[in-house]
This record gives sequence, structure tokens and C-alpha cells, in this order.
Amino acid sequence: MKKSQDNTNFLLITLEYPPIKGGIATLYKNYADYWPDDNFTVLANNSLGLKDSDKVKFRRLLSDKIRPRWLPAFFALRAEIKKSKGNIHIIVGQILPLGIATYFLSKFLKFKYSVILHGLDFSLATGDARKKKITEKILKNAEKIICSNSYTANSVKVFSEYLTPKIGTVNPGIESSFVRNPSRVEELRAKHGLQNKMVLLSLGRLTKRKGVDMDIKAMNEISGSAENLVYVIAGAGPEADDLKKIAAALPEEIKKKIIFLGQITDDDKWAWLELCDIFIMPSRNINGDYEGFGIVYLEANLAGKPVIAGDSGGVRDAVINNINGLLVNPENAQEIAAVVIKLASDAKLRQDLGSQGKRRVVENFNAKKLVEKLYRELIC
Repeated sequence: MKKSQDNTNFLLITLEYPPIKGGIATLYKNYADYWPDDNFTVLANNSLGLKDSDKVKFRRLLSDKIRPRWLPAFFALRAEIKKSKGNIHIIVGQILPLGIATYFLSKFLKFKYSVILHGLDFSLATGDARKKKITEKILKNAEKIICSNSYTANSVKVFSEYLTPKIGTVNPGIESSFVRNPSRVEELRAKHGLQNKMVLLSLGRLTKRKGVDMDIKAMNEISGSAENLVYVIAGAGPEADDLKKIAAALPEEIKKKIIFLGQITDDDKWAWLELCDIFIMPSRNINGDYEGFGIVYLEANLAGKPVIAGDSGGVRDAVINNINGLLVNPENAQEIAAVVIKLASDAKLRQDLGSQGKRRVVENFNAKKLVEKLYRELIC
């Protein structure tokens, strides 16, 4: 570990951090694990009574009883800044509401701050005139604006050309290896009757934008051309019941080819990625709610599997058409079906996309290297 040359302390303030689940929480955990500066700490929201660790301080940052709700974040951040020795650079994990607290505090105390943007957070922050006004102020006063994908970076440029020199794009990364578990794979295959079956897999939180509903609708056409294909859906979420209703309305011979697993463990996640033949998540943009990147595409590629992704939002940073997967119109069930059938019937294409994807993940999406890239963006 090394210390920054100008004695800078980096402090990430965030509402999402483990044990909270999700891509953003995992990304920020990577910051703490791989930051190449020994003066990095996290100020995370605490709604679970968690205890502090060496790098992470858990404080209540939002209130349901007082207004504005972000006032606790203002005071918690002020306390950390006043305790800090040397320069301090705040990394804002959520532009609203934490960016508001940081912006107003910067009017009283001398410090730099930068903002991390993912996708939906920026869409929500520019959703009405009042939010746009404060968002513009926050970003204009920021040292750097780091976007998790090029789509969001372009959206920020459209929002205000003035911000362009501050914008950088740093994709999320993942660990570039995982431990295979052949015995668990075979257990799952036997349990669900998947011997000699082609497995199409979706994995993640079941929300509308993920596009699982379109996959289910596409099964009518898919099953006619890929008779041995089974669609496995892993995950839980607000759309779970509606998705089961869509599946229940299908003809019996198609309905029995769709398996809902519910929530699964991290270990079983990797076993299913190893077991499947094709991974699919045709995410779409629903009123500004779009996929900011899609870590799960990289995870499937790391397991050597081809992916089918919706051509929307920040997905193009994670999936390059005909390199590590195939992009589809996420609003078109017929196109989704055609691409599934294409991959299901072409073993060489599956192998090529999977192996190319695995190589791309190892070479370009190593978590440690991308955190180091972020560090360089902030100190330049």
C-alpha cells in the first residue's frame, strides 16, 4: 500500500454497501478492497445496527422523521471531515440525496468531492425541474464525475456541455477467476431433470427492466425450434408473481420447460452459470430505469458462456455484439426467440462467444485494475 503524494484522504459516502446486496454495493466494496492508497475509508448508511470495521464506518445517513432526510448525512460527513488530517476528497456514492449534503457542506468547509453515476440514479436526479437544478449545482462544483458506463457519460454531456471536461468512464470489474464445483453442478442437473437438456439461464433481481417477461413470451417460438431447451430463472424480486402468471398462461408443454428457482446462494449462482449453455438478460429502458452495466454478463462470460443482452442503457460496455454475446431489441419477443434459436443450434458460435468473453473479462475487467484506474482519474 502507498499513500497519496499530496496527503489526500479519500472518503466514500454511500447508502449501499455490504451486507446490502447488489451491484453498487459490490462495486463499493471493491473500492475498499483494492484502493491503492492507504488513506481510504467508507462512510456507509447504517440501518441494521452494524459495527465499524477498519475501513468502514456505519452511520445513519438518512432519517424518516426529519426533513430534509439527508440532514444526518450532512452532520456525519462534517464530523468525518473535521477529524481528517490533511486534504480530503469525498467520493459521493449517490448523487441524490448524498450529493446534496456534500454540496452544501462544501460551502462551509474546504474539501474536494467527486460524484459516481451509474444510470438510474442520474435519470432520477434529472426527473423534474427542482431535482435538475440541484443536480446541476452538485455536478458543476464536483472535481470529477465518474460514470460506470459510456451511455451515462453521454447523458451527462447532453445534460450540460460545461461538465464534459470533468467526466470519466470507469466500468465495474469482477474477480477474474472462480472455483468450479462439478459435483454441485451435477446435483442441480439431476434435481431439476436437466440431463441432456440445453439450459437457457436468467439470473438476477426480478424487476421489470430485466426483460424476463419477454423471454417467457418468446418461449412459444423457441420451444418449437429448440425442443430440448429449458429456461431456468434464478432470483427474486417484485416481478416474480407476475412472471409466474405469464408462464402459467402458456400451453402445458411449454410451461413445463420454465423453472423458477427463487433466490439462490452465491455458490449456486456459479454452479448454475457453469451448468447453463446460454445466459440471457434482455434488459430494456423503462422511463429512465435502465441497466447501468450488467456485472452478471461478465460473470457468465467468466464461466465461458455466451450471453444474450438487451441493446439498451449501459449494456454495450459489458456486451459487444458478436464478440462475447449477441445484442437484441429487448422490446421484440420474436427477435429474442430468433437469437436464442440461433445460439441453441450453433455449438461453435456458443463456444466462440463464450471463450472470447472469458478472455475479455480476464484482460479488461479485473476489479483491482479498474479500481486503480478510478484512483488515477481522481488524482489527475
